[in-house]
Amino acid sequence: MDFQSTLFAPSQARAADFVDLERIPLSEGAWLEVCRDWLPQADEVFESLVTQVPWRTERRAMYDRLVDVPRLVYTYMIGEELPHPALTSARDSLSAHYEPELGEPFRTAGCCYYRDGRDSVAWHGDTIGRGLTDDTMVAIVSVGDPRRLHLRPRGGGESMQIEMGHGDLVVMGGSCQRTWEHSVPKVAHSGPRISVQFRPLNVF
Repeated sequence: MDFQSTLFAPSQARAADFVDLERIPLSEGAWLEVCRDWLPQADEVFESLVTQVPWRTERRAMYDRLVDVPRLVYTYMIGEELPHPALTSARDSLSAHYEPELGEPFRTAGCCYYRDGRDSVAWHGDTIGRGLTDDTMVAIVSVGDPRRLHLRPRGGGESMQIEMGHGDLVVMGGSCQRTWEHSVPKVAHSGPRISVQFRPLNVF
């Protein structure tokens, strides 16, 4: 494991709040919000996620064979205890902050473990369930080595990138899941990184 947690100690001392939240308008009613060093105890959260999440490998059909999805995954459903109290507090804080706009709390927590630069996720939107037809939000908390989230409008247009660092929060809202796509592409060199995606009910 190449990730060196001591390099990121300052994020442990910062309480999770929304003072430094920056909203970035996109097209067609989509938007992003970014808050750097948002998650407290990010080092401990990273270690807990690595050791306590029951990681599994997904497989998908590609041409005439099944191949491993290039990352490890696990989703905490409603009622499942999250692997660190800071993540429970983060979910509750996100729900309290965004519920007036979202209209509901965040309920599930999908986890993706990018073990190195070879792990990735292809272009997609979270359009299984209500994300296909309704505006919604997906709040991503990132811990570990920085990786870039790439975004592009569906149907073509100017793309953009957001670096997700240790303890950073990125929220995709409005029509983002329906009108934009996002990906985390492979890179030549990267240490391990884990993302936790908080979602409302029936958004995948």
